Amino acid sequence: MNKFKIVAFYEFTELKNLLEIKEKISKFSTLNRIKGTILLSKEGVNGTIAGSPDSIDGLILKLASYGIKKINPKFSYSEFLPFPRLKVKIKKEIVTFRNNDLDMNKNKGEYVDPENWNNILNDPEITVIDVRNDFEVEMGTFKNSINPKTKSFTDFKEYADKEINKSKKIAMFCTGGIRCEKASSYLVSNGVEKVYQLKGGILKYLENINIDDSMFEGECFVFDRRVSLKHGLKEGNYKICSGCRNPITEEDKKSEFFEEGVSCKKCFDLTSDAKKLGLRERHKQVQIAKEKNLDNPFLDISHEDYFESGI
Repeated sequence: MNKFKIVAFYEFTELKNLLEIKEKISKFSTLNRIKGTILLSKEGVNGTIAGSPDSIDGLILKLASYGIKKINPKFSYSEFLPFPRLKVKIKKEIVTFRNNDLDMNKNKGEYVDPENWNNILNDPEITVIDVRNDFEVEMGTFKNSINPKTKSFTDFKEYADKEINKSKKIAMFCTGGIRCEKASSYLVSNGVEKVYQLKGGILKYLENINIDDSMFEGECFVFDRRVSLKHGLKEGNYKICSGCRNPITEEDKKSEFFEEGVSCKKCFDLTSDAKKLGLRERHKQVQIAKEKNLDNPFLDISHEDYFESGI
């Protein structure tokens, strides 16, 4: 069976003519039936998209023609389309950090290839920090790493200012590398003497490192319908709670507070009876639509069906 090709990518590079680039990328992606999200700004590009292997390869060549050539791609595959639509947007930042003073070219951490990352993790003189959000860390992280317990990436600045010793060696990682680019730049610009960052992030590590040699425990959250990925970038075991949009496991579903389409143990006490009633009715309508084959055709459609059906 053919599969959808998925690529997560980013590049910090000065972009001009954003509207023109947006229009051309949107047109190419629409014509080639690519789904997902691409963010453009003056500082660069960030995206995760899916399509046929030829269409994804074609878009990468299209980006290169605009001077976007070092996109740090992480490739994976799925039997089903992980995105329901295409979104190409112009934003102030390609990853929100709310610090406009960073010089991304001058100040950055030293890249560490996945093949050498275990050496960093095993070095007692290096403090390793997971710069992702708290719920992502709970799902999976590297051995010997610190969880800063941030709710959003913008909170990292406050954590860094209070907790990071500038004279210590600091290493950081995130999902695909983009958050570490800004976090490492922030640390270097604020006087931290030695900063490392995992090149390509957790995704590149899971793609390249044999499971027997891995120091990553758990699964890596991704922002699409696959929810989480394991070694070899295979789909993980997490699902999303319809009530709070938090990841849940099969074990979580055994909780007395779990109700399909309504709640889980994390949100049961946080949602009102009125909201639960509304979610319960929505779930009922979704089930009716599925029985009548009226549910969203993009989420569970195979590669063959998608590219042959004309949907």
